[in-house]
Parts: sequence; C-alpha cells; structure tokens
Amino acid sequence: MSALRLSIAAAVLWAISAVLPRRSQPASIRRLDKRLVVAGVALAAHFATWIWSLEYTSVAISTLLVATTPVWTALYDSIARKHPLSSAAWCAMVAGGAGVYLVAGFNTARPPIAGHEILGCALAVAGAIAIGAYFLIIREIRDTLGTRQIVTQTYSWAAIALIVAAIAARQPPPAFSNLGAWSGILAMALISQLLGHTAMNAALRWFSASAVAFTTLVEPLVAAALAYLVFREGITSAAIAGGVLILGAIAVFLREEETSNRRVQTSL
Repeated sequence: MSALRLSIAAAVLWAISAVLPRRSQPASIRRLDKRLVVAGVALAAHFATWIWSLEYTSVAISTLLVATTPVWTALYDSIARKHPLSSAAWCAMVAGGAGVYLVAGFNTARPPIAGHEILGCALAVAGAIAIGAYFLIIREIRDTLGTRQIVTQTYSWAAIALIVAAIAARQPPPAFSNLGAWSGILAMALISQLLGHTAMNAALRWFSASAVAFTTLVEPLVAAALAYLVFREGITSAAIAGGVLILGAIAVFLREEETSNRRVQTSL
C-alpha cells in the first residue's frame, strides 16, 4: 500500500516537473542529492515500520507511539544542536502526549497477531524515529531547495525502497478489479501524501522539525472523528477532552516556537 501510495505521488510530481520550466541547478545543490536519498529511505522506513506494527499491536497503541516523533526531534535538538526547549514547550509536549493517550490509549482491541505486542510497540517507535530523522534532514536543506524539488526526490526514493521491500517480502499489489483498495490507495496518494505530507515539508521552512512533527498528534483525533462519521463508532468524553488538550498543546508549542525564533532573529 505504502509503495503504491508513494509511487503515485511521485509520478504526479514528476509529471508536474515535466510541464513546468526547468531551472539549472548549481553544483552546490546537486551535491545535496545524497541527503535526499537518505531522507527518502527514512520516509520509507517510517511507513514500513508503522504499518508492520499494526500486525502486532492495536491501531490505537501504534498511532499513539508513532505520534511521539516530537520527543525524538526535540531531544536531538537539545543534545546535538544545544537548543533547549522552554518550560512551556516541554509542558505542551506532556499535555499533548496525555491528550493522545486519552483519545487512543484506552483501546483494548486485539491485534491481528497476538503475543508479540512488544515487537509491535518497538516497530511503532521506530516509525516515529524514522519520520523524525526525515524532518531533521529536510530541515537542513529547506533553504536551498524548494518544497516541490524536495518532495519529488524524497517520495521517489521512498517509493523505490518500499517497492524493493515489497518484492523481498513477496507482497503483490491488490488486483486491478479491487476498486475499493485502489480507491483508498489513490486517496492516500493524492490527499494524505501530496497534500498532507507535502504541507508538512513546506512548514519546515518556518517551523522546527519538532513543531512540524508535533502537529501529527492531531492524527488520533481525526481518526476518532472519521470513525464516528463513517462507522458510527462512539466518541467518549475522555476522547473529546483529549482532543481539546491536543489542540491546546499544539497552540502553546507553536507559540513558544515563534517566540524562540524571534529571539534568535533579534540576537543576530
């Protein structure tokens, strides 16, 4: 599914690039291709480990652990780049995590393959770290390359990596007669990938990797709302409270990020 999703998204982007006038790239930009390859592989690892985790743990727990990406990016910035977060930002992270737990943490659904829940949790955390690595790499080159150039390259490399993985795992694509599966794949490629993930790539121009990753905490809230609208699954009062907590935490975190950026600009 992920290989097809990224392949379709990459094909659309290459088609757009073929129509738009090409610009010559200096050697300094061409040397960035290696980092784009690494970023693409990291993106592929994110999708592969996250989806694989769903075999061994519930959707709720997997989504909860994948949403811990801001923790890993923030820790990287604090340790490697010596950019400590403010107390309010750390509190926002804790509040956001608590909100995700309220939305999805009490789910007791059985996974498809029981008895390996620890492996499922480890794979979900690996997915969170992988997408965090992707954001950190893209952050380093966002001032040199435009968003379209970045996503065209990274989506393509991610698609190639996932296709190789699918072939190695002997996972064939769905039959062409399966309109439901292909409709879902197209929706993920055109909406989730081209709009959602591309928007996050664009946001890296103005926000840190932690701030962009923090917005993914909305995913469990959106999933709960869609489940209610499509499948008529009830939403508990705890889930509603968790949703409010998530949105409030994101607002606080982004405000702290903006304040921090202003302080840096003022000091320069």
